[in-house]
Amino acid sequence: MRRHPELLIPASSLEVLKTAVIFGADAVYIGGEAFGLRAKAKNFSLQEMKEGVSFAHERGVKVYVTANILAHNADLDGVRSYFEELKTVQPDALIISDPGVFMIAKEVLPDMELHISTQANNTNYGTYLFWHQLGAKRVVSARELSLQEIKEIRSRIPDDMEIESFVHGAMCISYSGRCLLSNFFTGRDANQGACTHPCRWKYSIVEETRPGEYMPVYENERGTYIFNSKDLCMIEHIPDLIDAGIDSLKIEGRMKTALYVATVARTYRKALDDCQKDPALYEANMEWYKEEIGKCTYREFTTGFYYGKPDETAQIYDNNTYIKNYTYLGTVEDVDAQGRCRIEQRNKFSVGEMIEIMKPDGRNVQAAVKAITDEEGHAMESAPHPKQVLFADLGTEVKKYDILRRKE
Repeated sequence: MRRHPELLIPASSLEVLKTAVIFGADAVYIGGEAFGLRAKAKNFSLQEMKEGVSFAHERGVKVYVTANILAHNADLDGVRSYFEELKTVQPDALIISDPGVFMIAKEVLPDMELHISTQANNTNYGTYLFWHQLGAKRVVSARELSLQEIKEIRSRIPDDMEIESFVHGAMCISYSGRCLLSNFFTGRDANQGACTHPCRWKYSIVEETRPGEYMPVYENERGTYIFNSKDLCMIEHIPDLIDAGIDSLKIEGRMKTALYVATVARTYRKALDDCQKDPALYEANMEWYKEEIGKCTYREFTTGFYYGKPDETAQIYDNNTYIKNYTYLGTVEDVDAQGRCRIEQRNKFSVGEMIEIMKPDGRNVQAAVKAITDEEGHAMESAPHPKQVLFADLGTEVKKYDILRRKE
């Protein structure tokens, strides 16, 4: 077995970055306000990036910044200016897919570690060697690779070159994420960070001589969501990922909530640590991992391409909705002298309800909501207003960064 792999977690905002760090990330990847492939994510201002990098570095966690659009001519001057600004942020690496953007990064940030995004279609060891010769430290494997192919790549590239692979999250129906559907239907370019996810839409067919007669596209009479992939989940296969020589296990989800990030980070952290300690311990705790990972939103699970090409069972045909077993109520921002937690409320909850306090150490503590007050100290029966700052008495010990959630 190779060295213990890094756990790489996504963050859509400063709040979520802090959650990722506290709940077990070795590294976090974020997007700035430009040149990343998640234009609809909240993303980070320059000041937030600085604060996030500082918070992470104080706790021994790395931060990578995505700049992985496929650039057009009009983007290049802006890319250069953006990289100049990143000098003041001092992230640990940039994630890039476009060769032109890569060369600008080398020029403007000569000491910056550069990682090659999955968008660059990295499907063979020759591609890895190409990027290594140009100075890349790490390449993210295409999601279309099997573990056997990754193992061969590992055997044919230098030891100091790192392999990063997605192990959990949404799968794209298009090859290495290179999708034209969104641009075609809505004018929003997936390769410029504006994907509208038409792969999740419902489709029918029309025969050209009978306009207006819509016929559903059936797959064994189960439904019409013909592009809708299940989500990737490799929590049951950590030893195989390590054996393949993967250096960084990457979670997808730069659009996700703090609850999702905390749930996935904590579960994979424990699985990785257990596996490193003793493979028998990892196997013994498998039911806990599977139960916990099922508490975040997901679309049913698949192992993707890791054990060969997916068959028809990797698709979901009858709906395009997530399975959601828990609702995110908020993250504890502080605890006052009376032991009440201060939160910015994200979903409604009420006095008398049973909720769950999710702790970074793996514990889930059941608690009854004893009282809720607003910032002025007025008692409230419920918390109906999103993003309202509240104080909640949960009748038990809470700590900063604990996550509050409710089972549905």
